[in-house]
Amino acid sequence: MIRSELVSEVAAANPHLTVRDVEALVTTIFDSITAALASGRRVELRGFGAFSTRDREARTGRNPRTGTAVKVDAKRVPFFKPGKELRERLNVG
Repeated sequence: MIRSELVSEVAAANPHLTVRDVEALVTTIFDSITAALASGRRVELRGFGAFSTRDREARTGRNPRTGTAVKVDAKRVPFFKPGKELRERLNVG
């Protein structure tokens, strides 16, 4: 599902909201999650899952085209851990 499909489904399920209002809500939610992760905080949505960041250490990688060694800097990457309810709904049966 892409962002526009999410907006369409939420707007269809809530006819009292305009598509423009739903788009603003979705943007606000995503921006809030992004800002929290950027500041090092964890975001937990009960029943859905938790977003956090993980640190990756610096390492030596390889350029796939030439095979030469390339230095890859340390970085933080987003991480998602699904909640119990989400896992159960995915693994029904």
